[in-house]
Amino acid sequence: MQIKPRQHLLDIWRAAARHSFDDGKLVWGDTDGLSSVADAERLLCLLYPATEVPAFRLDQPDTTERDVLRALERVGSRLEIPPNLITVLSQFMRTHTGPDDSPTFSGGHYFRPTDPKQKLTHEQTQLGVVDAYSMSVTLCLATLGFLKVYEENTTRPEVRRSLGELREATNIRLTAAMVSLLRSFTVNVFDAESEQGRRLIQVIGQNKQSDRAVLQQFSRKFRPLRATIIESLSRGIEVDESIRDESQLFECGWAWGVVKDAPTVVDLDVPVPGQPDGIADRLPYVYFTVVALDGIQDLFSERTLTLGLLDEDQQKLAEALRLRWELSQQYWSAIARFGTERWPLEDLPWQTTGLRLESEYFSLTVAAILVHDLIRRKATDDDLTRTVAIMERLADRGRVTSRMTRNDPTVRLHHPGVTMPLAGSERSGAPLEWRMTDFSAQLLKRIIQLAALSRNIEAQDRLIRLGEQAFEHLWNRRIEGGEGAGLWDNAAAVFPDAALGRRLSWSITERITECLVAARSLYEQQPIRSPELAELARELLSEAAHLFGKEQLEASATADGSRGRAMRSIENRLDRARDLVDERPATAFALALPVLQELDTLAQARGAAAEEM
Repeated sequence: MQIKPRQHLLDIWRAAARHSFDDGKLVWGDTDGLSSVADAERLLCLLYPATEVPAFRLDQPDTTERDVLRALERVGSRLEIPPNLITVLSQFMRTHTGPDDSPTFSGGHYFRPTDPKQKLTHEQTQLGVVDAYSMSVTLCLATLGFLKVYEENTTRPEVRRSLGELREATNIRLTAAMVSLLRSFTVNVFDAESEQGRRLIQVIGQNKQSDRAVLQQFSRKFRPLRATIIESLSRGIEVDESIRDESQLFECGWAWGVVKDAPTVVDLDVPVPGQPDGIADRLPYVYFTVVALDGIQDLFSERTLTLGLLDEDQQKLAEALRLRWELSQQYWSAIARFGTERWPLEDLPWQTTGLRLESEYFSLTVAAILVHDLIRRKATDDDLTRTVAIMERLADRGRVTSRMTRNDPTVRLHHPGVTMPLAGSERSGAPLEWRMTDFSAQLLKRIIQLAALSRNIEAQDRLIRLGEQAFEHLWNRRIEGGEGAGLWDNAAAVFPDAALGRRLSWSITERITECLVAARSLYEQQPIRSPELAELARELLSEAAHLFGKEQLEASATADGSRGRAMRSIENRLDRARDLVDERPATAFALALPVLQELDTLAQARGAAAEEM
């Protein structure tokens, strides 16, 4: 199934508007509002394409396209849509604000008790989580960009007043989310002889070398990164002093929430209220690290920089987050590719060290960080080619591109999903866990990102074909009728032998929306240039130019009106082919062939005419 970003995004917008809006007002529903994560995901299904895809712009009503207006007719008319979105976003900001007027980042019903017999307390549903911080960064940046452009296109006093209030609330929330991300980053140092140390050595050594040899390799490979972390102690990174000992192992990344004893951030021009005490253990999670990386990269996007969306405090926080963003990518990318032969990441499924879990989902999250690092390094070498093979294997093992067998345990990847205990959550009451059900959507997102990065024709072709298969799998999982029709997720549609129920998931819907926006960016790129075709195209054009010049010598003596038009057409096509030969050699090749055929036809006609004379 070919990915058609415009058509499919309009389908999602139409379904989301039908489900969520009534006469321009957002209908929150029974479960929405209990989780700032779900609410942010829901709003991003509309706002993310509207701020990232020019054809979907809503902040300049005079330029809004007709098919977009038809898809969003439940949201309002051309002039009503922007003010209605401002109202909805303002409601979100108010809903997720605490009694002290500070933003809240509740995980809500996304939290689950480890023991099904226990129930969450209200205080536990209000706990902050990295998903909420990251989603808020993306939502706030999209909102600020939307407001900045729309402000220039409206003069209504009541709208401009609401716009100013929303901008202020959004800036406060953005700063708070960035501060929370800073306080959730952690470096975990542990002894090689500890249980976690032995598991890390087993994962990266793959039982092919002695523990001592693996430890020595780790020490050498991570010496520069260790030095960077030690140097960063003065820049707010909290880490045990034992990291200076090269016999110690370490991991870095994001915990599930603000870590216990994390200091508050005070060195800002405007104080940030509501920095709650953390309870999360100093244990980096690969999953939450990926979530944080996805949000943080939006702080450095071209749109954010061009529109100047960050104030001075936010720029300072962004630089601090960028340091942690780079440290995490470098660390996990190096862990994934550790050694000189088979990568640890190629040894599926991945085993987590701190939680002692293993799953293809964790392989995908480590691969996602590797993709982040490949993009950062603009790597188009062997690393990318090997990552393509990993994605193909994950798609197969996750039954995205292969058939599910009877009583297949793999279906648990998709429903009920992979669960992770949240270390330290017991400090709030009953121990909590987090469940991930978006394996297929995350896989598609990384495939598209790799395809956009690849400059190898074979690798990109494999990725595009794999992406189309993954997209077809996901598209078939849309809910067909009733609550959430046209949205996700109905896993039973593709896993008919499994006893699954359908459930509206804003998490999966939002990720598929991200995938389609990324696919649009992929198609906006120039196609990969083939050096071989470029050389052949130049040879064809050389011969065509020579023959065209020869025909021009004869044109004045034998040309009639039709011949003159044919010669002008040939000249235009040759000029067009010359313009394209460097960037699109295959197109230049295709243009040159019929020109040669037509020149041969003209030459034959001229020869036949000469014989008749």
